[in-house]
Amino acid sequence: MVGEVTSTAPAVIDVKRLRDALGARTIVLVGLMGAGKSTIGKRLAARLNLPFVDADTEIEKAADLTIPEIFARHGEAYFRAGEVRVVARILESGPQILATGGGAYMNPETRARIAERGISVWLKADLDVLMKRVRRRNDRPLLKSDDPEAVLRRLMDERYPVYAEASVTVMSREAAHDEIVDDVLRALTSHLLPSDERAQP
Repeated sequence: MVGEVTSTAPAVIDVKRLRDALGARTIVLVGLMGAGKSTIGKRLAARLNLPFVDADTEIEKAADLTIPEIFARHGEAYFRAGEVRVVARILESGPQILATGGGAYMNPETRARIAERGISVWLKADLDVLMKRVRRRNDRPLLKSDDPEAVLRRLMDERYPVYAEASVTVMSREAAHDEIVDDVLRALTSHLLPSDERAQP
């Protein structure tokens, strides 16, 4: 894992050079529900002039069911198997920005494919930030619980060590969305471009 980016200090972001360094790879956003993968992903795609793809939306299209319906009718294992297939298919057609579901990166096969065909970005968030955000929606199957905070704590314990394998980590905090996008762009610049190229005009 590359060092976390948390500040909004000014930095030169050369979008063209960043796009060239990315090549045909996909920028894959990983993290827990509420981390902002879709929200930040759409804005990141606009900044880089790349397509945005939401893996959960593609899974729903493939199954012709909503994710809560997939969980209710077929269970989580069925959903995860479909998720592996859909993410693998999406990764065949970069460059793009891909927002994954919170559990996608936990699959070793998916992590290997992302490492081969993409750059993974962990949007890391503290518990209080996640709780504030997930309360706005009631369609999270894993949070159908009397104690959603306890569920989130357990998921953080299980998943954060694996998310830490991502290429770069950016803190998703209570800030303007464009500030987080800038943080992601800076992190990608540091990861993809040698230091002597970053400051070139």
